[in-house]
This record gives sequence, structure tokens and C-alpha cells, in this order.
Amino acid sequence: MSDGHVHTAGQAHQPIAKDEHELTYFEKRVVALTNLLREKGIITIDEVRRAVEEMEARTPTLGAKVVARAWTDPAFKARLLGDAKAAVAELGLSTDGINHLVVPENTESVHHVVVCTLCSCYPRPLLGEPPDWYKSAGYKNQIISNPRAALKEMGVELDEKVEIRVLDSTADVRYLVLPRRPPGTEHMREEQLAGLVTRDSMIGVAEALAPAPR
Repeated sequence: MSDGHVHTAGQAHQPIAKDEHELTYFEKRVVALTNLLREKGIITIDEVRRAVEEMEARTPTLGAKVVARAWTDPAFKARLLGDAKAAVAELGLSTDGINHLVVPENTESVHHVVVCTLCSCYPRPLLGEPPDWYKSAGYKNQIISNPRAALKEMGVELDEKVEIRVLDSTADVRYLVLPRRPPGTEHMREEQLAGLVTRDSMIGVAEALAPAPR
């Protein structure tokens, strides 16, 4: 939450506000609630700042780190597919807020794609905020009714022999797809491989990027 001012823990009564633009209805509610909690001593501005910084640090690069490790370490991959939360914790990454994390693997014969038909359940600690299209009724309807056609429209054309499994994310279970490792990456280090992993590939609506020609 950026307010255009510098605050310290001692400025307990200085209100949080934004100067850049007129606040929306929901932004006003957030500011009012935050100021009330601060005035009652329930939270401090530093706690708010840390929470915001933690949320902003959650990006798909965290999930990409998990995928790259799985591509290069068969033992880690086995642990990831068996108990994803425990394996992710080995990398020092948090999955707080996720009750049960499942990592399905895309292979030559099976392709997984994730949707949340009820709302927008998503592995935010590892991928950040979901894209707008993920929350749209159009995506939900298309990926459920005709996943092969929907994926083709998004750039993923699968052979008819490939089984497509649509996974419905819920408040209890979140999914992070382990995409197929691109061919020609045998020489690449883990950090380089992570650069080929995109957010969309971990949702299942894209393949991992191909490496640049050597």
C-alpha cells in the first residue's frame, strides 16, 4: 500500500491516504479499516508495510524456481509430486494460506490445465496474483466445455492422443502445473531453466519457453 508519505512506527495517528488519484469505494474501505486497526493498537504501519511488501514479492519467479529444481533433480521432483508443500519448503518458499498444494506433471500423454470455476482460487504464494482472464467467465466456460479448443486458441495445440485433464482449484486444494522441460535444454543450469518457465505454463495454458539458439 503506497501513500506517498514516509511513515514510522511512532506516527500511530497519521492516516494512510493516497495522493496520486481519487480513492475508489473499496480503497476507502481498506484505508478506513487499516486506520481503525492502527488506532486501536491491533496493527502498526510497519506491519502493514511488511505485509504489502511480502505480497508484492510473490511473483511467478517463485514457482519457476520450483519447476527448474524439479527438472534438474529427480529426487526433488519425486518429493514434489508426492508432497508438494514439503518439497517447496525445502527451497525456503512459503505456502502459507494453501491448505493442500498439488503439483501435476505434464507429459507426452497427459496435459493438465487449471481453472477455478467458483471464484479465483490460485497458488498466490508461488505465482502472485492471478491474471484477469483466469477470473473471467469466458475462460472458465471454454476450458470446461471444450478444453482442447480453448488451449488451441491460447496457443497450445495438442495431439488428439494427448489426454487433457482440467483441474478445478478450490479453497482447499490449489494446483501448480509442472510443465514439460523443453528439448535442447540439457546444457542449461537451473537458474537458466527458471527463465523458461512462465506463469501461464504453470497454469497449463502454455508450454515452457524454448531456449534461444546456441
